[in-house]
Amino acid sequence: MSQIEQAIIESDYPFPPKPTPLNEDEKAQYKARIKQLLIEKDAVLVAHYYTDPEIQALAEETGGYVADSLEMARFGRDHSAKTLIIAGVKFMGETAKILTPNKTVLMPTLEATCSLDLGCPVEEFSAFCDQHPDHTVVVYANTSAAVKARADWVVTSAIALDIVEHLDSEDKPIIWGPDRHLGSYIEKQTGAEMLMWQGACIVHDEFKAKALKDMKAVYPDAAVLVHPESPANIVELADAVGSTSQLIKAAQTLPNKQLIVATDRGIFYKMQQACPDKEMIEAPTAGSGATCKSCAHCPWMAMNGLQAIESALLDATGHEVFVDPELAKQAMIPLDRMLQFAANK
Repeated sequence: MSQIEQAIIESDYPFPPKPTPLNEDEKAQYKARIKQLLIEKDAVLVAHYYTDPEIQALAEETGGYVADSLEMARFGRDHSAKTLIIAGVKFMGETAKILTPNKTVLMPTLEATCSLDLGCPVEEFSAFCDQHPDHTVVVYANTSAAVKARADWVVTSAIALDIVEHLDSEDKPIIWGPDRHLGSYIEKQTGAEMLMWQGACIVHDEFKAKALKDMKAVYPDAAVLVHPESPANIVELADAVGSTSQLIKAAQTLPNKQLIVATDRGIFYKMQQACPDKEMIEAPTAGSGATCKSCAHCPWMAMNGLQAIESALLDATGHEVFVDPELAKQAMIPLDRMLQFAANK
């Protein structure tokens, strides 16, 4: 492992401040203003599963959408609104802009980022790829536009297995980036050998196997649902492994009435909608007595508050997402490969 890759694993990212807490009257006032501004600005609110439940609910109440990063961008592309407000993290706004360059794309805050994005700087990643010019470069959607532009394929967690299996069947050597846990899971499932960039999601990286085993003993009838960005010893304990949308489907189809969920707790909003008769339990992060960094909720996702959404709709300055047209054109190539592959499945 290179010094750069080791440094990425050990990085301690400075976390942003959380939005100022609002009382119920203030929340109601902000929601009313946002609803009016969405109409006035011909805008639609698109939120990720990991944003706070009140933001997801607001998106649904106003004709918007709650989904994973790719479906967010697809919805924005196909919606008639001239302006998209993307409640998520920066790479999601960039992906939306790449797919819909003709629309105005706003974010509640451009400072909302992702440890996978931060842990995969384009210069270092490009140098890593240049050392292996015969390899096909596959990157997870949780990366910057610049990293996507350097890749041959972009994948989401929902389709990564199928695409890597396809590439492996053609005997193509693969570079995978940036999430090492998701990459290791795919490598194990497909048998493909991949050169791995050593990034990690700070939320999923914190789930602890011993604490999860202890929790399973307390809830012996509960099923364990795990996102594959989690460490391998967490995945091994799972009854279902999958992307955010796949975990929501698993929650519906599994017979268990209690579900221990190892992903960002923001997903509970849609999961509870899908199966209101079931109990959702957060998988343990740092274990008893320890101090966790993220406690099963992304600190950057938490920046998507009502005040920030109103601010973006009132004045786009400092909120609008821009992607260099040439860079967007390059990034669209691997994105389009994935979309075409998915369409032909």
